[in-house]
Amino acid sequence: MTIRLQTVAEQVYGLATSNDPLAPLIKEALDVIDEGLDACGVNNVSISFNGGKDCTVLLHLFAGALGRRRSEAECSSPIPAIYIAVPSSFPVLEEFIQDAAEAYNLDLFNCRPPQEDTIETVVTPAASKITRGTDYIHPLPRPKGVGKAKGGEGMRQALELYKNEFPDISGILIGTRRTDPHGNKISFRCPTDEGWPEFDRVNPIINWSYANVWTFLRQLNIPYCKLYDEGYTSLGSTYNTFPNPALLVTPSTNPDEPPLDSTSSIVSPATALKTVMSTTHSEPQTPDTLSATKVLSKYMTNTHADSLTAFGTDGKPNRQDVNSGTFTSAPQYWPAYMLKDDHLERAGRD
Repeated sequence: MTIRLQTVAEQVYGLATSNDPLAPLIKEALDVIDEGLDACGVNNVSISFNGGKDCTVLLHLFAGALGRRRSEAECSSPIPAIYIAVPSSFPVLEEFIQDAAEAYNLDLFNCRPPQEDTIETVVTPAASKITRGTDYIHPLPRPKGVGKAKGGEGMRQALELYKNEFPDISGILIGTRRTDPHGNKISFRCPTDEGWPEFDRVNPIINWSYANVWTFLRQLNIPYCKLYDEGYTSLGSTYNTFPNPALLVTPSTNPDEPPLDSTSSIVSPATALKTVMSTTHSEPQTPDTLSATKVLSKYMTNTHADSLTAFGTDGKPNRQDVNSGTFTSAPQYWPAYMLKDDHLERAGRD
């Protein structure tokens, strides 16, 4: 079902003028989007959408901004968007991107590297255009490697393809935040670097925190990729993306004991990751590992047991052998929105 843009506009602009704690950030983001639309033209702004939590927030805000400007008839026009895929992307993420493209009526230009290329080699991406669920493949020269570049060159080539296909697009909305790599160097609006296709990069949510993102998504019941409910907090390629070790749930010798307070020591993500890697052995865990559930609770926003598949409704672990301190099933993770420390957002990225 396609989302009605005017309804989204009423929702987000209403929230922006309310007494809600998120109101100032929402208003700021909408103002930045509106300024970008004024500068570039309402039909000349696209959104970079890869299915992640940040760009999902941005897509909803963009839909609201367009819904406020467009007439009823104009709202049926597709929203320009570009998806620059990574090699070996998650199938469930691809499915979510398709669902979002249909729900928000995106005219989604898909730049995708060949399947045989690994994450270590950036290539000239192949391209297809996804319009309302239909794939249109553009014939391109055979992709060429660009040495050991890790992503910048591939991104430049993808934007070059996009510019050639849609020369009227002059602005692209991007869901970058301050805590992202290189996020501390950006402003709300900045041009692409010299030698890149000319676009006005618009960054409406740079001042949002990790918690702000999840509050917005959950408060407005906006669908998001279900990988986040499985402990992933930052999504990339299947080669370098794992559930966040800070959200790992481990057995406890005393599951009824309350979490440690804020003065207690913290188990590092590296220690938690070692616990994940040892989940198949039968030897008893060390006392430090057994207390990890209590210690890791400091990273979480709450401790609702019904949010966790490893626990029953009584709040006790479902594993029958918990008292022996051994694992007999796959590790369990709290959902992404339970992460409390913004600095650990990318702890699941290699």
